[in-house]
Amino acid sequence: MALEIERKFLLCNEDWRDQVTRTRRIRQAYMVDAIGENSRASVRIRIDDEAANINIKSATIGVQRQEYEYPIPLEDAERMIASLCHLPCIEKLRHIVEYQGHRWEIDEFYGDNQGLIVAEIELSALDEIFVRPPWLGREVSDDARYYNVNLLRHPYRRW
Repeated sequence: MALEIERKFLLCNEDWRDQVTRTRRIRQAYMVDAIGENSRASVRIRIDDEAANINIKSATIGVQRQEYEYPIPLEDAERMIASLCHLPCIEKLRHIVEYQGHRWEIDEFYGDNQGLIVAEIELSALDEIFVRPPWLGREVSDDARYYNVNLLRHPYRRW
């Protein structure tokens, strides 16, 4: 079993932009969107500048979830999004920032989620210590509104 430990934060300023080492465009859509009380997992297709993947993630709230991710051919991913997924897609730029020995992924959303920017850090243990960058704001790890799968039905611009 693959276990993801991820914490998610809002940002309090734009100072992180000067520290970006890499940016890639991401488009993702959900085959199973894990919304509803009987849902156990979400299944998504993600295409970015580097690869295409299928991802299965447990439908639990919090910083620790099961996650499985596998590469798939780009052509297959495009077909799956067009014919098997709920649309529209989640569209975002993912900016990478290295800070005090940790990698931060800062997602800047577009489309119906324009204006939302969140920072995520993956940890190797629930109690792993990390230094909070000065641009980091409030933690939203336990707020399901900020999960990508929920942004499909409840886009940020409608909040």
